[in-house]
Amino acid sequence: MIDWLADPWHFEFMRRALLAGALVALAGSVVGAFVVVKGLAFLSDAVAHSSLAGAAIAFLAGGGSIAISIGAALAAAATAVSVSFLTHRGQLREDTAIALVFAGLFGLGILLISRARNYALELNSFFVGNILTVPTEDLVVMGVLAGVVLAITLVFYRELLFTAYDPTMAAATGVPVALVQTGLMIMVALAAVVAFRLVGVVLVMAMLVAPAATAALLVRRIPLIMAGGVVIGLAATVVGLYASFHGDVAAGPAIVLAAVALFAIAFVLSPRGLGVIGHLRGGARPAFG
Repeated sequence: MIDWLADPWHFEFMRRALLAGALVALAGSVVGAFVVVKGLAFLSDAVAHSSLAGAAIAFLAGGGSIAISIGAALAAAATAVSVSFLTHRGQLREDTAIALVFAGLFGLGILLISRARNYALELNSFFVGNILTVPTEDLVVMGVLAGVVLAITLVFYRELLFTAYDPTMAAATGVPVALVQTGLMIMVALAAVVAFRLVGVVLVMAMLVAPAATAALLVRRIPLIMAGGVVIGLAATVVGLYASFHGDVAAGPAIVLAAVALFAIAFVLSPRGLGVIGHLRGGARPAFG
């Protein structure tokens, strides 16, 4: 049993994968807390898919992994800014703006990748990621982006929190709500790019939403949701990597399934979900006394 647990960590690529997963857990959970509270899951999915266009442009231009990550980050940030502009200046509904930008950039990304010689192989890599081959330079980029997300959160925490819960009151007290909301969208975009190298564009939303949503079933305060999300995201990464190493399955989808499984367990047991533990305790009470 000890060997079964220790064997994966003898390999450098597994240790790099674990570090990448920890960075995703950090950035994803910090942003994911606001995504869950404000209901921005669709936006996180859109910016993840839209980042494919930037990654494809960098890839076709002959850029390496750093250029691909930077291209993905620029496209994701452009998506966030475009959605904000269309919502506040164009007066479109937010979901309509997201759908338009998402469809356009995602379609552009697929169109560009279709020009690659190994079209199916490259598309599959972008879609589901490949955490087991993450190079050191990608870890550096992921670390920088995660650091930026964390720094923005620490500096503008009060404004982000106020705007997430009550934008009308925030505006009345002088908070630039439109600017803060745009900043939050950009943070979502950066966190999505951090996760992009781990699980691909298709599964990014799960890593931004599932750990934070699981933590939200267990605790109430935003800082605790962030901290709990980091722990849950890291646990899902470890479980998924074990499944990949010993079961010979794709690491990214295994990590996502582990995160969703943890949410399902918390939902069944938590009083904010089905509350099975509470029901069992209630059923165990004596009839008198």
